[in-house]
Order: sequence, then structure tokens, then C-alpha cells
Amino acid sequence: MKISATIITFNEERNVSRVVESLRCCDEILVLDSGSNDRTVEIATKLGARVEEASWHGYAAQKNIAAQLASHDWILSLDADESVSEALEAEIWHIKKSGPDFDGYTMPRLAQYLGRWILHSGWYPDRKVRLFNRQKAKWVGDFVHESVEVQGSVGHLRSNLLHFTCNSLSEHLRTMDSYTTLAAQEMAAREQSIALSRLLFDPPWTFIRTYFFQRGFLDGMEGLSIAYMAAFYNFVKYAKARHMSPGRKL
Repeated sequence: MKISATIITFNEERNVSRVVESLRCCDEILVLDSGSNDRTVEIATKLGARVEEASWHGYAAQKNIAAQLASHDWILSLDADESVSEALEAEIWHIKKSGPDFDGYTMPRLAQYLGRWILHSGWYPDRKVRLFNRQKAKWVGDFVHESVEVQGSVGHLRSNLLHFTCNSLSEHLRTMDSYTTLAAQEMAAREQSIALSRLLFDPPWTFIRTYFFQRGFLDGMEGLSIAYMAAFYNFVKYAKARHMSPGRKL
């Protein structure tokens, strides 16, 4: 069993060395860059990754392109701000030696936010399929929140994929602006009707669910920030979607 790691990048010089260096269990590391103007390509190349370039087609499409360009059928697909923990690496080595029992594998994703590992707030275990046979699986999702769809059996790994999210609230706000636009575009494309009541009631309910029911209060001040930002995300997403829909202006 040979594995190709695939990473899509655009201006990821801050993150790319960490993710590439964590992929010792892979037989190939493929970085698909979409026109970075920083040192992403230079750093990845020096670390031994194979770098290809392709214009941006959206998250799912870009990851499918990377999977098709890979040399091996088994794909370990990571984002540039993620890395493989040592425990997860050991599990993947074991699968390589014994042979896969499934067509795809989920793994829990542990996120670091504002310097703190988040164990609640609805952020953990956040299981994702990231190791899969490309003959049986592909990325789906036209706009945002893309995921791997497996046409076959799925196993579950125990160890964490590490996700290094925002280092500051300013960075979180910038990311949120981009993602809420994509989410609103998806709703507009589906011609979803966004009632004014969703803007009024969904954000406070999101805060209550995240901070209390999903125990965000156990994540300290960072958990409070996550709850407020989750509520704000939903308000902005719905507001943008209404502005994108004819006749539904605020």
C-alpha cells in the first residue's frame, strides 16, 4: 500500500513546512498550488514535495484535481493548516503494513484556536474522511464545507489530525468574511428563502447551543469567542444570502 499526500495551497508560507514535515508516513507529497505569490512553492519544493499548479476551481474541485494528479490510489488529503500527529502517523503506518480493511478512514480533528486546543464548543471530535482510495471516493461540495464521499466501507482511526486555525480574532473575522460569502452563494444558488426570523433567532440560539449545550464554557475565553463568532457567522451568512436573492433585500 502506497499513499500520496495531497495539499492544496495559496499563499501558505506560514503553514506549509509544518504540514509537509508531518507526512513521513506517505510515499509522495503533492502540493497543488493556485498561484501563490509568497514562498509557498519554494518551501514545499525544498522539503521534497512535488509541486503542481492549477487555477482555482473551488475547494472540492481543487482537491479532486490534486487526487487525480497523485501517483498512488490511496490519498491522504490535508489542508495547509493541518498536520498529522505522531499517534495518527503510527496508525497510518500500521495500515500500510497490514493492508487496508476499508475504502476510506475517518479521523478526529483537534483544532487549536487562539493558541488553545479546543475540546468542546462542537469542535471536537469533528471526524473527517481524509484517508481514502480515490477509486472509491471523491470530494463533494460546490461552495464551502466540502467533504469526502466514499462509495464503499469506512473505518475509523483513533488518533488526531491537528488543525491550526486562527491565531487572532482579526484573522478569524477575515476568514469568516470569505466563508460567509461562499455559504450565502450556496444558499442563493439553491434559491433558499431566508426569512427575517432566521436572522433574529438563529444567531442567539447558535450562541446558546455552542456555549452551553456543547459546553463551550469549558474552553475558557476561547470558547466564549467561538460561541459569539458562530452566532455572528450565521447572522452574516443569512444577511448576505438575502442580499443575493432578488426581492429579498434587508
